Amino acid sequence: MMLTNDAIFTTRLQKGGALLDDMRQLVCQWTEAVAKPESQAGEILHKATRSRVADTYRRAFLPRFLKGSPQDAWKLARALEEAHPSIEIIRPFYYWITARAEPILYAYVTEELVEKAKTSDRAVRTEETASWINNTLRSCGRVWSPTVQLKVARGILAALRDFAILEGAVNKRLVHGHLPIETFCLIAFLLNLMGIGARELVEHSDWKLFLLAGPEVERLFFEAHQHGWLHYQAAGRVHRIEFPTNDFKDYIRVIFGTES
Repeated sequence: MMLTNDAIFTTRLQKGGALLDDMRQLVCQWTEAVAKPESQAGEILHKATRSRVADTYRRAFLPRFLKGSPQDAWKLARALEEAHPSIEIIRPFYYWITARAEPILYAYVTEELVEKAKTSDRAVRTEETASWINNTLRSCGRVWSPTVQLKVARGILAALRDFAILEGAVNKRLVHGHLPIETFCLIAFLLNLMGIGARELVEHSDWKLFLLAGPEVERLFFEAHQHGWLHYQAAGRVHRIEFPTNDFKDYIRVIFGTES
């Protein structure tokens, strides 16, 4: 997923954020091809008002877990949930799905935060984020009001805090990048399944979502190889990556040792 000026930046995050608990509930209880999906969402979430249910479904679950990339990602997330891994493994997987569905979040992390992570200043400020949004929109020939820019900035930073990329309730700071090897393997498997070749997989921009640089990505591939969860060979810029199966549920069983 390489973003361009044609990326569709939306204001969804000003009301959505991470919504991790809500997304997990929907993923675990969702039924495919129902006549009234919003009604189903209301039955699962038990929100106080219909408008809150509609916002959660339309602004978060639909674009992320039904219409995102990968499409129908709720099936992938449910397969992972059924293995009962720790939240430390689940959270970054939901973050990956969310970021790929929200271009403005993806661009902010992979273009802005990844550069800040190289400096000694770990503080992430709402006003600076809003300024980045303004400049990015201008480069795309778009304009949002200052109020909307600020709300989206707050939504982005709140989501990143909930996904453990940032820490701090009010004054937010970058957390040193960490991606569990299990989640790393699952994401690598799905990117490979989506047609990403070996060298492109090692250099893929999705790893920047976790503030990972090239050597760190290669180290994770070597670690996964040592676990026997994939086969990895590298010689210069030539890479070879092979997975033991082409089925995601089977691969989850390889990693977690769960039964079908």
